[in-house]
Amino acid sequence: MSNKKVWFVTGASKGLGLALVKRLLNEGYRVAATSRNLSDLNKAVGTHSDQFLPLAVNIKNEESVQEAIQLTISTFGKIDVVVNNAGYGLVGGLEELTDQEARDNFDVNVFGSLNVIRKALPYLRAQQSGHILNISSIGGFRGSFPGFGIYCATKFAVNGLSESLAEEVRPFGIKVTIVQPGYFRTNFLSEGSLVVPKHQIDAYQNVRNTQDFHQNSMDQQQAGDPDKAAAAMIAIVQAENPPVNLFLGEDAYNGANNKIASVQQELETWKELTTSTAIA
Repeated sequence: MSNKKVWFVTGASKGLGLALVKRLLNEGYRVAATSRNLSDLNKAVGTHSDQFLPLAVNIKNEESVQEAIQLTISTFGKIDVVVNNAGYGLVGGLEELTDQEARDNFDVNVFGSLNVIRKALPYLRAQQSGHILNISSIGGFRGSFPGFGIYCATKFAVNGLSESLAEEVRPFGIKVTIVQPGYFRTNFLSEGSLVVPKHQIDAYQNVRNTQDFHQNSMDQQQAGDPDKAAAAMIAIVQAENPPVNLFLGEDAYNGANNKIASVQQELETWKELTTSTAIA
């Protein structure tokens, strides 16, 4: 039995999840990988070995997640790294999106990850070790993208819960890293991964421009290499003191710096008003 870490990766049939699973298997890791459709997962990964455990999982269903975690433990004996990668993009103005469209995005991007975290933590706590990678986005740190309000809200939520989680599980030797990619050349912007509202409002030209750019101009022109992102995630898990926040891509690096500079400028500009609220 390999002494390398056992990885549990959700949303593994495409995108960064697929790139990560392929690289992990090539490097000899044991990997449990989930997807809604087992056939799609097996076809995408293209590997059949004792090192690979493909699982059909509905991350919105706690029982389905629990079964997957237990099967991983019974197959490989443990779980060392949990990667919450499953999710999808949603581009539409806040006025355009229905309550259901917004809640569906939260159910997958936020509550799906929470289900995995809740079911994995008892095992990680018991072994007093582990690393949770929550795949967020530069859109979870910087929300100034017209049309991406709900998607950014889901990723801001992932960032917030991850920062709290990092402190909650630190006493148990468990580490947490928020992976915040920029644009990577996956199918994230393609049909099935990027959802648009059923009822669009013509007045929101800036939202239509955002939608058109992502679907017709940016798709398959992204600068980021998914395999290099996978390598970065593996490197973070191997690091003795991994960061809580890991930005991936020069665009994410620049976007984060711009947000930090903007907030810093506003803090100083409005410092007098900000600090004028104490009880005299």
